[in-house]
Amino acid sequence: MSRAEQIRAIHDAHDRFLESGAVSARVRDVVAESWRRCAADGVDAEGAAAPVAVRTDELGDYREAHPLSHVFPLLYDVLGRAAEECDAVMAVGDAAGRLLWVCGRPDVLSQAEQINFAEGAAWDEAHAGTNAPGTALRLDAPVQILASEHFRRTVQQWTCAAAPIHDPISHAILGVVDVTGGDETATPQTLAMVRAAARMAEAELGRLAASGHLWIPQGRPSAAALGRPDCQLEIGGRTSRLSLRHSEIVVLLADRPEGLTGDQLAVELYPSDVSTSTMRAELTRLRGLLGPLVESRPYRLVGDLDCDWLRVRAALDAGRVAEAVRAYRGPLLPQSEAPGVIEHRDRLERQLRSALLASRDIDLMGTWTRSRWGADDLQMWQRQAAELPDSSPVRALAIAETQRLNQELGLPLR
Repeated sequence: MSRAEQIRAIHDAHDRFLESGAVSARVRDVVAESWRRCAADGVDAEGAAAPVAVRTDELGDYREAHPLSHVFPLLYDVLGRAAEECDAVMAVGDAAGRLLWVCGRPDVLSQAEQINFAEGAAWDEAHAGTNAPGTALRLDAPVQILASEHFRRTVQQWTCAAAPIHDPISHAILGVVDVTGGDETATPQTLAMVRAAARMAEAELGRLAASGHLWIPQGRPSAAALGRPDCQLEIGGRTSRLSLRHSEIVVLLADRPEGLTGDQLAVELYPSDVSTSTMRAELTRLRGLLGPLVESRPYRLVGDLDCDWLRVRAALDAGRVAEAVRAYRGPLLPQSEAPGVIEHRDRLERQLRSALLASRDIDLMGTWTRSRWGADDLQMWQRQAAELPDSSPVRALAIAETQRLNQELGLPLR
């Protein structure tokens, strides 16, 4: 969206605000700033409902694995029932603004569904414009958005109040709780109730974590799959070994941060055709292990995963060959027959060998040929035999290994 289009969108939003008969013609700063962000993001003020971000068939597994599933019953008891009595709905979403639970009386839920304020929909600002859940997440603060303050015209018959819910240990945002309804929710008391419910949920999460009944991943997760039959994950101080199939999925998704569709993942994962239900079952089980670290549509890993094979690649890209050799612990998932993993494994080894040969660093070459994966590398032994001085005892070893490999491969002795 051009600068002129952004300004026009903000002016249109302000005109709609005035047309609504608002008591004051002055737009609150928090609303005006949100309008500017929405205009810059290209949100269409006359656009359709918020898009679906989590499919119905995936929603149950995702909700069950999410930390907020432990406090949803509490939130419903202290806030959801009160919302229903006021002909409003209570919603709980994740840190990306995707609604995981929406509860209320059937007739009110039906009205909310007309703007797709429903489970699985994306209500972050970039997708839905100015609204309490999305703006609260963007600002990391409790927010109330009155009817005419919404950026999108289709939402302006609703008023909403929302507050973020934080991890009690790291204080990172886990999600958001919201009450959305008609004019009766446009009171300071509604926002106070929502804020209190969020704090209560955080206290309960803290109690569960302290008692060992809840685990919320902390810190940067790491993965090791070089020279290993499986992928070893360390998340929040816990180490786990994945099955080979789950290891392959993690490797493929880590190499494609933008994500893969189900069809793309199936092609890279299975040597032959396989039903989508089989792959979906594998992803469901993996999501049960990793929780919100795995997302769908497209399938991808969330967060900055520290992978040993990606560290090697990054070192090579930066020209740090010695660092790459030290970080390389062997072929990537050497037992995997997944086409995508084979491609990544072979490419990484080719890149490392090419950089090592081009470096002409005899010590690094020696490190390579002393490893179990480089012991039979004929070209590396030949290069050492050619580069080392006649007085070097390693040269004699390089010549002997060259002759051995030539003989085993049926090549002429040199």
